[in-house]
Amino acid sequence: MKYVSSRAAEPVGAYPHARRVGDLLFLSGIGPRERGSKSIPGVTQDADGTVLDYDIVEEAKSVFRNIRYILEDAGSAWENIVDVTVFLTDIGRDFKAFNEVYREHFAEVQPCRTTVEVNRLPTPIHVELKVIATIS
Repeated sequence: MKYVSSRAAEPVGAYPHARRVGDLLFLSGIGPRERGSKSIPGVTQDADGTVLDYDIVEEAKSVFRNIRYILEDAGSAWENIVDVTVFLTDIGRDFKAFNEVYREHFAEVQPCRTTVEVNRLPTPIHVELKVIATIS
């Protein structure tokens, strides 16, 4: 079964927000964009769309919010997250600050996690998460 949340930012391609297989819910890569808007929390762009600056903490909080929406709309919950893959575009600059906000949001859940640096992401964002959660 496929799920598309009415609250999280729209997928940027032909894929759902999540797909259920058995008792697992696999989320597509989720970024910080806001639904129905070109706005990206924490990202400052000029008129041409060039990124002038960004705040990884604000981007991360927005990613977490989108993930929570998707999980809830699919019938799962934040507490059911079992695995997270984090994609950062500048691990040297952002890893420490990202870890702090991650620790605040995942203190109780403590899923497995992998963090990798990527050259870029499909939109002018600097963090994206891929999540697996349980669902009953």
